[in-house]
Amino acid sequence: EWQQAGKLGELRSIPWVSHPFPFQNGYCHSNQSEPVAKVAGYVSVAAGNATALKAALYKHGPVAVNIDASHKSFAFYSSGVYYEPACDELSELDHAVLAVGYGVLQGESYWLIKNSWSTYWGNDGYILMAMRDNNCGVATAATYPFLA
Repeated sequence: EWQQAGKLGELRSIPWVSHPFPFQNGYCHSNQSEPVAKVAGYVSVAAGNATALKAALYKHGPVAVNIDASHKSFAFYSSGVYYEPACDELSELDHAVLAVGYGVLQGESYWLIKNSWSTYWGNDGYILMAMRDNNCGVATAATYPFLA
């Protein structure tokens, strides 16, 4: 419902209740909260352009990106800069994650990516993904919202 309304309410206005019937669908009353931000739209970062993605991260903060997460090496990542040589098919972008930064580790440039698979996955829920060759398509389909 918040997506249709195009607004997010304050956290204190959202009821956080443990429902006695865990398999019953609930209903979020987003229209009962005051909006704190209104999403006016989104910006697509130039496809495949690492410099543009770096600029978007620097100027606007976290950026939603789509990646190819189909490889076992991704599922079992735990440390270091991740590079999968077979992760080069840009039509296989099957997972949405959040690019939150970038850096260099032992001479290898990387994207700092926050995954949604909990803090038990990867390095406390994060992965350092190699920038080289646009590995796994990190810079292929990146977007960030802009507010009204």
